[in-house]
Amino acid sequence: MDIAGIREALHRQPFEPFVISLADGRSLQIPHPDFVALGKRRIVVVGNDDATSIVEPLLIVSLDTIPKSGKNGNGRRRKKS
Repeated sequence: MDIAGIREALHRQPFEPFVISLADGRSLQIPHPDFVALGKRRIVVVGNDDATSIVEPLLIVSLDTIPKSGKNGNGRRRKKS
């Protein structure tokens, strides 16, 4: 994968949270564009626990959107409009 693919996912409107799957089996959740910094040849991902991962784009296997659960932030189901 190239950085342009990551950039496209980060700028999608409306933004859709996604997971970066790596060749070594790890996966990095991207809940918001602020969790990622792009360089010329590296990607920095900050986790919910403030841990950082520096990723080589060639090690990215896929980008997968996180399915919407149908629940709001407090665990209750959203009302249908």
